[in-house]
Amino acid sequence: MIKTEIATRDGVCPSYVFRPTGAGPFPGVLVFMDGIGIRPAVLEIGERLAASGYFAVLPDLFYRSGPYAPMDPHTVFTDPDQRKVLFEKFFAQATVANVMADTRAYLDFLSAQPDVKPGGVGTTGYCMGGLMSLAAAGSYPERIVATATFHGGRLATDAPDSPHLLAPKIRSRVYVAGAIEDASFPDEMKARLEAALTSAGVRHTIETYPAKHGWVFRDTPVYDAAASERHWETLLSFFAETLKG
Repeated sequence: MIKTEIATRDGVCPSYVFRPTGAGPFPGVLVFMDGIGIRPAVLEIGERLAASGYFAVLPDLFYRSGPYAPMDPHTVFTDPDQRKVLFEKFFAQATVANVMADTRAYLDFLSAQPDVKPGGVGTTGYCMGGLMSLAAAGSYPERIVATATFHGGRLATDAPDSPHLLAPKIRSRVYVAGAIEDASFPDEMKARLEAALTSAGVRHTIETYPAKHGWVFRDTPVYDAAASERHWETLLSFFAETLKG
C-alpha cells in the first residue's frame, strides 16, 4: 500500500494505492469507503483486491473536513455526540455532488497509472460508499464498466440526487447486495431500484444477504464473517467476468 494525494476541484484528497505484485497492466478498481472513515478494516479491501490482481485506489471521501482520528465503529452511530459530529462535520461535506465531482479526479488518476489496464474500470462501495458507487456509474458511464455496492443505503429515494434516477445513463453491469436488517434499504426501496434499472435496460443483480447493515467490515458490531466472505466471493467473481474477461 502506498499513500498518495490526488488533486481535486476543491483541494487535495489523501488516497491509498494498492498494486498487485508481478507485471501489469492490471484492471483498475475504485473503492468508495463506508461512512465511518478510513481505518485498517477499510484498507483491507484494497489489500485483498490487489492480492487478487486488481490495481485499487481508495480515496478518503472525508478529506474536506480535514484530518481526523479513526472513529469507533462500535459507538459512532449510537453516541449522540459522536453521531452529531459525524453528520455535521463529515457527511455534510461528503455530498453526492461533491464526491461525484471528485470522482473524475480519481478516475483520471487511475487511467494515468502505467500499471492500470486501459479501458473501463470497476467500482465497489460500502454503506455511504455504496450510494457513491452507483452514482458514479451514472455520472461516468463511459469510464465505468462494473459497479458493485454492498449494504449501500438511500439507493432509490425521493431525493433529487438519488442514484436510481441516473439509471438511464448507466452502461456498466451492476451488482447490489442489501441486508435483511437495513432501514436504509428496505424492501420497497429495493423494488424501486429494481424497477429503475430494469426499465433502463441495465444488466444487474440485486440480492439480499441474511445479515445486518454494515456486515462486511470486521471492526463493526454487525460484522458477519460468513456474509463478508460471500461478499468477497461474489465481488471477485463479478470483477473477473467484467474486468478480466
